[in-house]
Amino acid sequence: MDEHLPTLRSEYGVGPAARPLREEGLPADPLDLFRDWFADARELAEPNAMVVATVSPEGQPSSRIVLLKGLDQQGFHFFTNLRSRKGEELAANARCALLFPWHGMQRQVRVEGVATPLSRAEVEAYFHARPRGAQLGAIASPQSRPISREELEERFEAAGRDYPDDVPVPEGWGGYAVAPHAFEFWQGGTNRLHDRIRYELTGAGTWAVERLAP
Repeated sequence: MDEHLPTLRSEYGVGPAARPLREEGLPADPLDLFRDWFADARELAEPNAMVVATVSPEGQPSSRIVLLKGLDQQGFHFFTNLRSRKGEELAANARCALLFPWHGMQRQVRVEGVATPLSRAEVEAYFHARPRGAQLGAIASPQSRPISREELEERFEAAGRDYPDDVPVPEGWGGYAVAPHAFEFWQGGTNRLHDRIRYELTGAGTWAVERLAP
């Protein structure tokens, strides 16, 4: 093991990113706080990058980074190959978790929810808004399946020849909206006394708010 690993650490709660999170003035709806924090995060590289965690039928968790591509009353939207590992795991168990790691602001947001497939109209609208190369890449890639680099590039070139103009949406390509039932907003603090505020959806449809120990 690298002998320096035990001493690698950053001090939180200092500098321009130090913004204590207190209960006073918190919005009743966590989506309002999320939107405020996301607006602050726009200065970071890829602020819409989020970790999506799923669980296999055998109980094995897995996680990967995808891009948030929409946020509305349905929830957090992202797009993927439905035959990928995450797609197959969500088909078997729609419960999942999201994580926004905004290290540059000493913040992170955790979301727990249930994923629901987006409509074909929403999927097609987003797919056709992507750059042509990304559209061809979705055609070429049998996501999460073993493949050589040479075969992948050959499939990409073949897709370009097959579709010189409009690229059709692949049959197995789609998207999800993750409807949240819990949020945790984390703000780094001095002496590792971080602020952790959790919102949890109640049976009455309102959000209960509590502070968690760091």
